[in-house]
Amino acid sequence: MKSLLAVAAMLALSGAALAQDVESAPGALLRGLDKVAGTTTDIDLAVGETQEFGRLAVTLGDCRYPVTDPSSNAYAFVTIADAKSGAVAFDGWMIASSPALSAMDDPRYDVWVMRCNIPSAEGTETAQ
Repeated sequence: MKSLLAVAAMLALSGAALAQDVESAPGALLRGLDKVAGTTTDIDLAVGETQEFGRLAVTLGDCRYPVTDPSSNAYAFVTIADAKSGAVAFDGWMIASSPALSAMDDPRYDVWVMRCNIPSAEGTETAQ
């Protein structure tokens, strides 16, 4: 019983050690793949903005990045729906470093997050 409690305590502490401070960015760069045509398209979105990619409407809800190393990862909340019917194909968080972890399932299109667009020191947005 004591060993079980020790393992549980170590797991709880390791989760706390993995937590990192994140900050929201004003936008994100996503990439879309048309599997039929074999072409990729960059989709540059501001938070709250929607752009069409093929028959899909891609909306960015939020993009967060680690404060200590902004270029290391990006976490984007994305909603992807059929532009005509409005049927939602994906609604959730995508992670730049692990695109397959939370992927959209569509026979023709793939969409994934590349990075957050974060403000530079001069006040202009730069892609990290």
